[in-house]
Order: sequence, then structure tokens, then C-alpha cells
Amino acid sequence: MKARMSSRVSALLLAALALVSCGKESPPNESKPEVPASSETGHTSREVTLPSPIEALGSLAPLTESVRAAVVNVEVRASGVPRRGTPPWQGERRGLGSGFIIDPTGLVLTNNHVVENAVEIQVQLLDGRQFPAELLGTDPLTDVALLRLRGQNVKELPVVKLGDSDAMRVGDWVLAIGNPFGLASSVSLGILSAKARDIQAGPYDDFLQTDAAINPGNSGGPLFNMKGEVIGINTAIAGGGTGIGFAVPSNLVQVLLPQLEKEGAVTRGWLGLGAQDLTPALAEALGLTVRSGAIVVSVEEGTPSAKAGLEPDDVIVFLNEKPITSAGSLTRAVGLMRPGTEVRLELYREGKKHERQVTLGTRPDLEGLATRGVPHTEEESQQRVGLGVSDVAPRLSAQGVPRGALITNVLPGSAAERAGLMPGMVVVEANQKPVRGAADFVRTLREAAPGSVLLLRVQVEDTRALRALTLPD
Repeated sequence: MKARMSSRVSALLLAALALVSCGKESPPNESKPEVPASSETGHTSREVTLPSPIEALGSLAPLTESVRAAVVNVEVRASGVPRRGTPPWQGERRGLGSGFIIDPTGLVLTNNHVVENAVEIQVQLLDGRQFPAELLGTDPLTDVALLRLRGQNVKELPVVKLGDSDAMRVGDWVLAIGNPFGLASSVSLGILSAKARDIQAGPYDDFLQTDAAINPGNSGGPLFNMKGEVIGINTAIAGGGTGIGFAVPSNLVQVLLPQLEKEGAVTRGWLGLGAQDLTPALAEALGLTVRSGAIVVSVEEGTPSAKAGLEPDDVIVFLNEKPITSAGSLTRAVGLMRPGTEVRLELYREGKKHERQVTLGTRPDLEGLATRGVPHTEEESQQRVGLGVSDVAPRLSAQGVPRGALITNVLPGSAAERAGLMPGMVVVEANQKPVRGAADFVRTLREAAPGSVLLLRVQVEDTRALRALTLPD
């Protein structure tokens, strides 16, 4: 059914393009229009009116009906840090976003910022069914998250598939579906306005830009091509109500999915160098014939780039067979590869071409996100001591909240409650060892003997305090 409807839409589009490119109207089963002549011939002129692109496109109802059931509402109850003078429970927040089902087993894609610090996630389908969801994996650097629906009734789920975002052209039609302002299953039409946009949201920015209406609540929802394939995850909007939206390309998501599902996080390759864009002026100053690339400005000691002999002022123009046109393209290309991958760099040094073989290292946690293992900490810590924890979000770190394990909830009557622990506290030490994130704290809980007492140092607003947590026998 979906394939037939998609074919119909494609046929309408091809017909419209053919009409526009020919510059005249020539419907099937009709003779061609008479060629307008001057009044001297005695013939009557006939004006030809071409349909507008919207008219030629026709109704998008069949396409919408074929994919809309797989678009879901994501409702999140998330932890926060209470401000001075407010009760602990006021640090909690609730939010709404969007998502879409990509697998009949209940895999749902959405944005990381929709489910950040989630204590509880509920997903609602168009047909009214509701399911709790667990967070399988998250990648804050690209703002992508993967959920799995839970429950006995997770069956006969509608799904959509990821398409080829690289095949999209600027000017192609796109359709956005989501939950703007809580208005479920809203549909908007637009075009692809630009590709490879860097909006300074992170080191791997490569957004699709669209003028399809995207508003708060659309985050995590799909951006479709006219075949009904998802070519982007709607993620951000330009401020000021300008009607400019951005989506994570589907081809990037395809690369991340296996790691998100199996490992819960993304491990990236790393060169260990600083770079900037090669401009025509810099190329002329360096005596180069190439006009684009990535100039090495620094090489960190002991890193893969240092071991391969890279030096400042080297200009990297190819990674394997992929052209490197900027520092950003180098960062993205390396970041999509796994540590241990061997790559060939083609570069210029003092005007001469060179090649270097580099074995990629593991990108360190430069942003202090510490996401590995976090999706599984909530359940494990809650089962043992009645305590839910998560990593401290980057936005909270920017407000002065220290790194550690953020307490998201405490069960009544639990060991955690008896120890005086409350939501909003941040565990920064356990048994006199630093706690850098939720995974550190859960590891300490796992290794501690039943009946033992853990000495915890916690941050409470602007002060630190000690707590003794007695583990159950």
C-alpha cells in the first residue's frame, strides 16, 4: 500500500517537472497546443498556463496516511537540580517531544535533548496505545537517542524506514510530522533549503535545513522525503520565529544506530590535532595550488597524529578517498570511524604532496559527558538501594553543578532515603574515590559487599556534606 502511494506521488512530481522544463502544456491524449502566431497570419493566439509546483504535487494525504501512524509522542519526566530555597521535588521537569518507530520490536528514534536526564519516558501512538520506554542509547554530540518500548502489547507496530539523506537535493519537497506545542500528529510541508549546515551546536554539525514548519515539540520527529522515507530527525529551529528548521541527516543516524543499540553510546575515532579551514588567501600565502582543506594548527604529544609524524601547517586534503574541504569535514569523517581504524591522509607540506598512515585513537570525553553505561544505571541502582542516578547534563555543568552522579529519585522507605539522600544531590565521592558520573557510582555499588556501609560525599546546593549509605544484606 505504502509503495503504491509513494509511486503515485513520485509520478505526480515527475509530471510537474516535465511540464516546467518543457515550458508548455502537453497533457496525455490531447493534441499539442497551437503555436501562437502574429496577427498577420490571422491565427488566434492561445495563452498556456502551467500549474504551480504545489498544484502539480497534488494531495499529500496518501503519503501522510502511509507514515503518520509510526510517528509518536514522547512524554518525559526528567530530573533537574533544585535551586536554593526550593524543595527537592521542584528540580523535576516534564517535557514533550516527538519520535518515530523504526523496528517492529519497538525501537524508537528521537533527540537526546528530549530525553536528557529522563526518570520516566512514556510513548503514545496515533492509535491511542501507550507504552513505557527505556533509553537504550544516546549521543549528545549529534543529539540522537534510541528508545525501546516495553510491555506485553508491543506488537503489530507501524514502522518507517530511514532513507538516503545524501540523495536529497536542495529544493526537494519534504514533510515534517510531530507534536508541536502538544498538538499531536501535526503535518507540515516544505522544501530542503540547504545541506551540511554548521549551526555551532556541536563538533559534528552537518544539519539539513528546511522551511517546513518546525516548532517546540517537533524535536525528535521525522522529516520525510516524497517516498515516505525518513531523511532527517527534526532537532532545532532558528530563533525569532524565522521559519528555519534543522534536522540530523538520516545517513549519519544510520552509522550511529548499531553502537547506540548494542553499547548505549558512541565511541569515535580521534587524531589528536587542532585544525582550521584553508582559505584561498591562506593557500596563496602557503604557496599551494589547492584552495580548500584543513590546516593543522596543533599536534598533541603522544596522540595518533603525533605518532604518524603530522606537523603544524600541514594541509590535509584527503582522508582515504574522501576529499577534506574544511576542518569540520575532517572532524566529521574521523568521528564516524571506530578507534583502531587505519586511514591514509593526503596532505601538503611546504608546497609538496605527502601521504601519512594513521591508526585512529579513541576520542576522549572532551565535553565531560561521560555517557557510556548511563542508560543502564537507573534500574540497577534503584533495585539495590532505591536510588536513581544519571550524569550531570552539560547545561547544568555550565551553571556550576559539579561532575558526579546526579540523584534523580529516591524510593520511600529505601536504604537511600534512610541515608538522607534526596533528588537533586550530586554524589561526587564514594568510599573516598572520585565519582565522575553515574556509571562510576553504579560500579561502586556493584562491587560493594552486602551489608557494608558506603561513605558518600554529596553536593547540596553550594555546600558539600557526608552521607553513610548502608547496603542491604
